[in-house]
Amino acid sequence: MSTLLQVALAPVVIIIVYIYIRDKYEKEPIKLLFLGLLFGLIISFPIMGVEMILSMFTPSEHFNKSVYTAFVIAAGTEELFKFIVLYFLIWRNKNFNEKFDGIVYAVFISLGFSAIENILYVFNPYLGGYETAFARAIFAVPGHGLFGVAMGYYFALAKFEIYKKVNKIFKAFFIPWILHGVYDFILIIQIPALTIFFLPFVLYLWIQGMRKMKKHIQSSPFKPRNR
Repeated sequence: MSTLLQVALAPVVIIIVYIYIRDKYEKEPIKLLFLGLLFGLIISFPIMGVEMILSMFTPSEHFNKSVYTAFVIAAGTEELFKFIVLYFLIWRNKNFNEKFDGIVYAVFISLGFSAIENILYVFNPYLGGYETAFARAIFAVPGHGLFGVAMGYYFALAKFEIYKKVNKIFKAFFIPWILHGVYDFILIIQIPALTIFFLPFVLYLWIQGMRKMKKHIQSSPFKPRNR
């Protein structure tokens, strides 16, 4: 059981360390990062409660059920709670002083949630096990991290760029919600012709996520300037 738990948490730890290393010009306080993880973990429980309530209204027709489950129950609930925590945790915090910080905190919150979700899946007596743990380590956990990158990217733009601030803060929720919804929909609908787009879509998430991180890192006001 301890080995399975380690496998479940390993991808979370790896991504946390990676994001922390990428934040190379001005590190965030460990205490605040821990709070991001902790609140991400805590919101897992109200999220599960809301998802249980929403599941009571799931349509019976397969396509509508898949859309509702992916975009409303899963993506809608999870990304909304993450966004709320992100806003109240750092929007007015003095440590939110460069664009990449938005990505750092959004990813930490996402991974706090993902850690609990991963444990529940991996230890599920019907769906869990090592195969589930390894599959989720490759796709689900990084997926939550990449949704966090998208959220933090636009959240930081809203904070540091005055132009169209409302539009950007809306995108901080809307873009990860759409990405998360599409991700889940492809898996839930189980249409073979659509499934072939899953790997290209995941690759797209990685490419866009890396570009967003690089862009905010390069724009850091703490980056040493060549004289």
